[in-house]
Amino acid sequence: MQPIGVVLEIAGSGSQVAIDLQRLTECADDKDPSVAMAGQVGSQIKIRVGNSWLLASVRNQKRDRKAGSILANIDFLGEGVEEKLTGRLHGFRRGVTRYPVPGALVYPASTADLKQVYASDGRSAVTIGKVYPTKDIRAGIYVDAMLGKHFALLGSTGTGKSTSAALILHRICEAAPEGHIVMIDPHGEYASAFRQTGVILDVSNLQMPYWIMNFEEHCEVLLTSNGNDRQIDADILARCLLKARQKSRLAEQMGKITVDSPIPYLLSDLSNAIQDAMGKLDKATNSAPYMRIKNKLEELKTDPRYQFMFSGMLVADTMADFISKIFRMPAGGKPISIIDVSGVPSDITSTVVAVLSRLVFDFAIWGREEKTTPILLVCEEAHRYVPSEKNADGNSVGTILSRIAKEGRKYGISLGLITQRPSDLAEGVLSQCGTIISMRLNNDRDQDFVRAAMPEGARGFLDAIPALRNRECIICGEGVAIPIRVSFDNLEEVKRPASEDPSFVEMWSQSGGEEDIVQRTVQRWRSQG
Repeated sequence: MQPIGVVLEIAGSGSQVAIDLQRLTECADDKDPSVAMAGQVGSQIKIRVGNSWLLASVRNQKRDRKAGSILANIDFLGEGVEEKLTGRLHGFRRGVTRYPVPGALVYPASTADLKQVYASDGRSAVTIGKVYPTKDIRAGIYVDAMLGKHFALLGSTGTGKSTSAALILHRICEAAPEGHIVMIDPHGEYASAFRQTGVILDVSNLQMPYWIMNFEEHCEVLLTSNGNDRQIDADILARCLLKARQKSRLAEQMGKITVDSPIPYLLSDLSNAIQDAMGKLDKATNSAPYMRIKNKLEELKTDPRYQFMFSGMLVADTMADFISKIFRMPAGGKPISIIDVSGVPSDITSTVVAVLSRLVFDFAIWGREEKTTPILLVCEEAHRYVPSEKNADGNSVGTILSRIAKEGRKYGISLGLITQRPSDLAEGVLSQCGTIISMRLNNDRDQDFVRAAMPEGARGFLDAIPALRNRECIICGEGVAIPIRVSFDNLEEVKRPASEDPSFVEMWSQSGGEEDIVQRTVQRWRSQG
């Protein structure tokens, strides 16, 4: 293999090389796609230092008029040992121990070299696609490293984000058929993708017990006032809720309980406690706060949309069953539960998501003594639930998800965030994600945001983010050996989410049955179900 250039200057993370124009044109005709790409932006090159090879990626190029060559900045990725007989690189690892000196020769990295780099080093990996620009190198993700330090999947709408998320989750489920994955799906598009391998829970079969909520979540659902009134209402609710919880048989056995303890109580007990407290008031005290809570409670009991949570049936202690059903314990060959919150009334959607996320966290904290069962919580449209400071609405869901992002790793909780607006995410949360999978982002602000969250060596790849095709992505961080650009595999029709874009021309060139469609839609709209 002939060199294509020399090193000009060296700095800690990146350096500058000069590349010979004539050698570049010779390489472009090479059969090996990796060599043909050599020296171009985003490609890999190697530099010999002693008896090892340094691998680097090319960040940018500019022409040097005087010398008639091309100047390129490079970022070091890692190093591998040179095989004596073939001169190929093997035993690749991240980081650099010895830097080259100016004047060292630069060579193109061949497909055989890259195969060694991307070959998994014995850790369990799932393959999701092909490494660009090669035709045959499989792109693998180290599952343990990716889940151990959280991951984020970013991409503008229409770039194939949902399908890629489904692909990654399918591959993880195949690798770990006894896993515990909880997916929060706000648009109901993943149900079709996981019919075979998962359990689909929506308002019809979720049966979420209202008493599982803690005090803060009760406040979000039951209190309607703000400002000073809210504090007064909250104090009343705290007293009455504790009274209602203490009435339960469970509470009698346990001795001391708090207002947060997930102990079953009857809604009628809460209503009576408020009524009693109101009856004990003297004339001067205002009874309005009591009436506010009581009216809201009556409204929840009678509104059919809240039936999945506040059904006034007999209250049994269903907590263990509910947790087993949601967290898939035991998995029974269906390791993923898709929780479709599209049918939940919009004013309590974020509270429902908060309850589910908090259950994951509390279960992990109180289960520390047991053999830990890691749980993966995947949150689609994450910017709705963990908004940045300027969009923050003080909901408990943002607090709990930020907490899982910061501390979840210690308790074996993994967080997967899927979003099309990384710039609307809370800043601390994206930087907690160890692996970032970025598809095409069209918006400048989003690109800058991802650039800030990505590690140094991936800078050359980042400039490719606006130029990615559909179903292509850049993966960097813990889950891969070095930053890579990947084109995803095709997913079978059965395993795809229902997020296909409609064809306007096709749909608009046929007619028939519109009156019936309108009638049926109005019917469903009125009955809210």
